[in-house]
Order: sequence, then C-alpha cells, then structure tokens
Amino acid sequence: MSSYKIPRLASEIERAISDILANEARDEILKTITITGCNLAKDLSYAKIYFTSMSDLSKEKIEKEVNEASHFIRGRLSERVDMRHTPELKFLYDESIAYGERIEKIIKDLK
Repeated sequence: MSSYKIPRLASEIERAISDILANEARDEILKTITITGCNLAKDLSYAKIYFTSMSDLSKEKIEKEVNEASHFIRGRLSERVDMRHTPELKFLYDESIAYGERIEKIIKDLK
C-alpha cells in the first residue's frame, strides 16, 4: 500500500466523522465533540479517533457515550467513505490540548 494512502484516508475519516457528529447525531453530548485526530491501522481494520469536548461532563462519561454511538457512526461512515471495509472505531479523549494549556499557564506564571 502506498505511503500516502493511509494519511489521506485518516484525514477523510476525520472529516466525515466530524460532519456526522455535527449534522446527524441526535444526542446533544455528541454534538459538543470536536475531532482532533485519527490514527488508522496499516491494514485499515481499526481506527483510533481522538476528540475533545466543550461539555461540562466528565471526560469518562463523554468517552463512554461516544463509544456507545460508534456503531451508528461507523454505519454512517461506511456510506460516506469509499472503502471496502469500514474500520472498527475506538474513540479516545485527547489530553494534549489540556496539557498544552497547563504548560502555557506554567510558562505565563514564570514570567
């Protein structure tokens, strides 16, 4: 498989899932989610989807909700992305933004 195919598909999956959550999800928790990244396995069978949320709920509850909706999202994704097999989706809360904000605050406090 060519080296550019996997990143291109990951980007397409990321965009499609963002659109599905924003426009087709009925659950208000799902509408608050922002997709930040997608890691696609080399055999295209598994995808880790990283997200953040502006909701006041705990990250564990949000992660549980979105993983419960992964079958719905995967079904909609299969209609949008041209792949032989739609990958299994696993949603993970992205800690990098909060970590970056913490580092920024520490640097600001040092000045």
